[in-house]
Parts: sequence; C-alpha cells; structure tokens
Amino acid sequence: MEETYLLNVEGVKKKILHGGQGELPKLQDGSKITFHFQTLKDDFERTVIDDSREAGIPMEIIVGKMFKLEIWETLLSSMRAGEVAEFWCDAIHTGMYALVSRGMRRIAEGRDPLEGQKHRCGMGNMFDYHSTGYDDLDELQRTPQPLIFIMELFRVEEPSAYKRDTWAMSKEEKLAAVPMLHSEGNRLVLRKEFGQAAAKYQEAVICLRNLQAKEKPWEDGWLKLENLVTPLVLNYCQCQLELGEYYEVLEHTTELLQKHNDNAKAYFKRAKAHAAVWNEREAREDFLRVAHLDPSMAAAVKKELKQLGERMRKKHVEDRKRYQGLFQSPQGP
Repeated sequence: MEETYLLNVEGVKKKILHGGQGELPKLQDGSKITFHFQTLKDDFERTVIDDSREAGIPMEIIVGKMFKLEIWETLLSSMRAGEVAEFWCDAIHTGMYALVSRGMRRIAEGRDPLEGQKHRCGMGNMFDYHSTGYDDLDELQRTPQPLIFIMELFRVEEPSAYKRDTWAMSKEEKLAAVPMLHSEGNRLVLRKEFGQAAAKYQEAVICLRNLQAKEKPWEDGWLKLENLVTPLVLNYCQCQLELGEYYEVLEHTTELLQKHNDNAKAYFKRAKAHAAVWNEREAREDFLRVAHLDPSMAAAVKKELKQLGERMRKKHVEDRKRYQGLFQSPQGP
C-alpha cells in the first residue's frame, strides 16, 4: 500500500508504506510518542544518515517540550499506531537536523549530548564550534537540503499514562515529585538498598536544581529551593559512604560547603570520606570543625577520631614492614 499525500504543510509530502490501525492520535502537551525512524538523503542512492534501529532503542519525544526538529511532531500527528510512512521534507524544515542528529548520536554512544557546549541556543553553538564532530553532519550544516524520513509509529501515550522523566515535568509536577522521591529514598535506606536510594535522592535534587536555574541566586525563591536540596544531597552522600564511593562524597560535600560553610553534617560526612581514603590531616580538621559547629556531635567526633588514630597507627606499622622488606639485602644460598 503506497499512497502519496500532500500534508497541509508547505514543503512536505507523505507516502504511506504500511497502513496503521485506529484513529489519528490526539496529541497534547506532555504526550509521549514512541517510534522508529530512518533519515535519508534525497539523492539517487538514498544515502542513509541515521537509523534508530541500529541503536536497538525506539525514539521518544514529548509533545510541547521544544524538540529542535518541530516538523517531526507534525509528521507523527498524521500517523496511526502501527503505520509506516515516508515523508519528503524540504530544506526549510530540515535546517536543524545536523544538531538534532549530533545529540542523538552522542546519547547512543553513551556521551553527554551537551558536552562542550556553552549555555546558548543550538544555533549559537553551531557558530561557536563550526563542527558537529561528524563529517556527514558537517556537510548538512554547510549545505541545507531536503531529507527523507521513514517513520514507524508504535504508540502515543497520554501524560497521565506513563512515568514522566524529570526533564519533561512542569514546575508544579517537579515540586510534587520531590517529597515522594525523598520518602521513597528513605524507605530504601531502611531496607539497606543504598544504590537505589541514592538514585531517588539524586532524581529529587535534579528536579530542584532545574527549578533553581530559573531563580536569581540567593534570593527568596532560590533559597527556599536550596533548603530543600541540602538534606537530599546529605542523604545521597550517606548512601555513597555506605557504598564505598568516597570520592563522590568528597566532591558533593565540598560543593555543598562552598555555599553553606556552617553545615556540620556536611563536614562530618566529608571527614568520614577523607578518613576512608587515608587523608588524615583533612579528616581531623573536618571532625574538629564539626565539634566546634555542633557541640551535640562532640561524642560522635571523639569516637571517630579514636578510630581514625587506630587505623592510621595500624597503617603506619604495615607500611614500615612493607618498606623494610623492600630494602633488605637478599640472602645468599
């Protein structure tokens, strides 16, 4: 079955390769569209540029979240579930494809799609760096041209029908999600499932950091969000201590203390991480700082300092034995 249609959009033609089922989907902000796609050049060989099946994972986009290739929402809105269609799109619709493809390829490679970019729009970054890092995409940037998209639509889900990623949530949804994630993290800690708990705390922090980015630093809105972030970061660090990820703890507690240099709990967790990686001087300094800031923690600090001293003495004895063995003269026969 191959029928050609002119969509009510300038510079777009559609050919149905395999019919779908049901009614046309009613897209709304927050709807999630899952599909496979193949991108080809409009040349004699129909050169393949990208194919989502090679990565083995279907593509997903959220309606209304400013996906850089806006024409895709239009194309998919004309398809039924199970339909396979080929779309020819003029260059007026494909100018941003190189940047979109760059991000998708980086994700497929396990890399950060924003790696190396400045905090500017996609077009601004294109002028800054002159190259996408892929020769075929650089060619598309230099010479915008018509492209062919072959799409297979799997499903369209309403906003309430799936668990939404934090980046796709509205401000109200993020604020509502934070206490639930916090509570779930606490429940997992009680079950000693520290890795899963850390992931819940981290997701809650990401929600709040996204909201903070829209506030002016150190003003009321920013500070209210920061007060919610701090205990989540501390809980995350406690999980990382339990998992033995000591350098992760050092990084996050140090970042926290740069903003809140009177947080005794942050110093305490950083001290324990320093002690675990044999940074004796730094650990002692942080433990003493804890006792100064919060006298109620003096007993805990005294216990930690005693354990640190015992561990360091044992390490020094083992080191001396090891070095003596290295420098002893070999025995004759």
